[in-house]
Amino acid sequence: MKELSAKTLFVNALTLSRVPFIFAYLVLAIIGNFSESHSCSLAAFVMAAVAGLSDFFDGLLARRWNVVSDFGKMADPLMDKIFFIVAFPSLVWLAAVQGESVVHAVVLLVFTVLWILRDQWVTFLRAVASLYHADVAAMWLGKVRTALSFPCAGFIYIYLAFHRSWTEGVAQGGLYLCFAVEGFLILLNLYSFIVYTQSYFPYVRRALDHE
Repeated sequence: MKELSAKTLFVNALTLSRVPFIFAYLVLAIIGNFSESHSCSLAAFVMAAVAGLSDFFDGLLARRWNVVSDFGKMADPLMDKIFFIVAFPSLVWLAAVQGESVVHAVVLLVFTVLWILRDQWVTFLRAVASLYHADVAAMWLGKVRTALSFPCAGFIYIYLAFHRSWTEGVAQGGLYLCFAVEGFLILLNLYSFIVYTQSYFPYVRRALDHE
């Protein structure tokens, strides 16, 4: 069996590190919500930020060190999905327990459900397309969507975790920015859903024709 190089092991470890970091964020975010101190909330944000940065650096280092692997190609999107499944529902929970406006809570809920459904739908489309040896590599739109999701999730968390200590005007401005970010992500998510469906649905039709 081929021995893995130290660089390959480091890149793989960096990819897999998103799981402990995002669960550390979840625990700290819950504790921080019920704490009078902002220290746990700040630590939660740092954990989420590190998890997001790992997504940038693992791919960058893999390409620079020429250690791109099949394992990495499969593990990286899985780690991203775990990040989203943990981070986005936690934002809905924070909005609920903090008594956010019903509108904001509903927008977050719609955004989270659409995000997760889109990921599952694209996974299905790729699985069917792979039966016909189609190219199922991530599209540029999917990469942009993933890249933007990390800082956007961080911004929404900062608002939810700290806005109660801001002045009314700053908090109101932060809420409007959250609506803008969430609306943009919903539109990006729907556009991604349409693009992937158009690209891969012919393979689904072929599969149905052979039933």
